[in-house]
Amino acid sequence: MDIASKVILPQHQLKGEVKQKNAFGDGRSRRVLQDIGNLVTERAPQGKKQVSEVVNAALAANGIALKKGVVAGKAVADQRKAIDKPKPETVIVISSDESDQETKHVSRKVSREEGSSRKDGKAFSSVLTARSKAASGLTDKPKDLIPDIDAADIDNELAVVEYVDDIYKYYKLAEDEGRVHDYMDAQPEINEKMRSILVDWLTEVHRKFQLMPETLYLTLNIVDRFLSKEVVPRRELQLVGISSMLIACKYEEIWAPEVNDFVCISDNAYLREQVLVMEKAILGKLEWHLTVPTPYVFLVRYIKASVPSDKKMENMVFFLAELGLMQYPTIILYPPSLIAASAVYAARCTLEKRPFWSETLKHHTGYSEDQLRGCAKVLVTLNSLASKSKLKAVYRKFSSPDRCAVALLAAVKSLMPAESL
Repeated sequence: MDIASKVILPQHQLKGEVKQKNAFGDGRSRRVLQDIGNLVTERAPQGKKQVSEVVNAALAANGIALKKGVVAGKAVADQRKAIDKPKPETVIVISSDESDQETKHVSRKVSREEGSSRKDGKAFSSVLTARSKAASGLTDKPKDLIPDIDAADIDNELAVVEYVDDIYKYYKLAEDEGRVHDYMDAQPEINEKMRSILVDWLTEVHRKFQLMPETLYLTLNIVDRFLSKEVVPRRELQLVGISSMLIACKYEEIWAPEVNDFVCISDNAYLREQVLVMEKAILGKLEWHLTVPTPYVFLVRYIKASVPSDKKMENMVFFLAELGLMQYPTIILYPPSLIAASAVYAARCTLEKRPFWSETLKHHTGYSEDQLRGCAKVLVTLNSLASKSKLKAVYRKFSSPDRCAVALLAAVKSLMPAESL
């Protein structure tokens, strides 16, 4: 029992009176948890005349004649006591002498009673809001419901369902910062074909090391951003490639390959010290800015929005996207989010997933079908030429059964330019 909650009474009072007043004192001192707003106190009738009228009506209803004198006076007095006597209040008592279980039971009971008295009422502000919307024509109109693509991941903490929409809004705003702009004219010894050869080789290295998909996309982003800031001799282009993949592995992988692994896979063309020096030079030029939205970031989200989706659809999207990354004009002309959305659109057309572009995809990508046709035609054209190209790393990668052999599927003719048919 809390000492502060005790009520000290004079000893000359009767035992019953002490007990009654003590209980009333305890209850009055512990009204903190009581919702005073829910108490409704009835007013007692004012004046003797009103009291007598109430008594007369009550006795008359029971068939008892009211007589003048002591009986009537006693009845009136009893009735006045009944009216003037305050009704007992429901008080929640929290004390160390009582069990926690009993206290929780009382709290739940009061909460249910309060909730039942409030649930039927509407807040005045909500009524005003509804009226203002109706007056301005902003009432909800029937429309096709967009399914919640994150409903299955509501219990997955890594999916960050509460923030995922805001994250991708930020990615769309920040993609220009990590986007590569035309730099080939500033490189006297490097051309577009050399870059494609390097990307083809890095794709093969990525596959042999069995690295994460995001590592490849970040590697190519680092290569292009560094080449846009630094003039690189032809003999060091491969060194830039392995050093960029080393950085990407340290950023994305749990178990990253060591420096000697990259030296060996490049057929000892460079020394270990050269790789470390180039790694430091790349990080310095990029100012250690490695957190950029690559096409992979958008691909994962847009594939999820492409409902229904399966393994074949997923591999087809990645196949088209990686074909696009090999070509220098593609990464220069289109932002990462547009490349990812176009790969999804072209894949749905190839696999005849109807509709080719849904309201769900439009909502999550922010692109309409007309905005994607130009880039999608480029990706479909690259798909049709992949089997004849000398650079076959991506084609071989997606021709394997574990990739559903999507590279062997015929390119959709509806998106191919007329001259290539």
